[in-house]
Amino acid sequence: MLILASASPRRAELLRNAGISFSAEPAHVPETPAPNELPLEYAQRLAREKALAVLARHPQDTVLGADTVVVVDEHLLEKPIDAEAAARMLRLLSGRTHEVITGVCIANSGFQQTEAEVTQVNFAAISDDEIRDYIRTGEPMDKAGAYAIQGIASRWARRIAGCYFNVVGLPVPRVYRLLQAAEAATSVKLL
Repeated sequence: MLILASASPRRAELLRNAGISFSAEPAHVPETPAPNELPLEYAQRLAREKALAVLARHPQDTVLGADTVVVVDEHLLEKPIDAEAAARMLRLLSGRTHEVITGVCIANSGFQQTEAEVTQVNFAAISDDEIRDYIRTGEPMDKAGAYAIQGIASRWARRIAGCYFNVVGLPVPRVYRLLQAAEAATSVKLL
């Protein structure tokens, strides 16, 4: 059985939409970057730690860990802690291109592989009034970078270079390929 090491409703919806059967169990690992850790390494490390934490509780299963971060000008934008932090993040993204990085890890007793997907997103300029109104909706508060590309923030996304699903929170084609690799390596039916 596949276990998604996450409570993210977006990740769960993406897996369901792709026809991938799973159960979900959050990993509850600390999400703090190590000193001098690059965003790509950080996202991959957290994905691996999440997968391995849940695998330790379910050693007979296969676990999918994932972590998404947003990066602009070397600034790591995770989930905002309050409305002020969300406004700061949205101002940083306004009228610019940023990266969305999702680390993914598939792990079971006979297979472990960690990779990352990087997508470039270009936003139109966002006015202070738009930022204030958007924050009032509550949508940005539990999202890396303080926005949901599949929601209201879609109105500002001028260009996306790379995997759209990655920006939502899970690079589905990459996850599918990793699940196929895990099946081939272990003869455990996952798909």
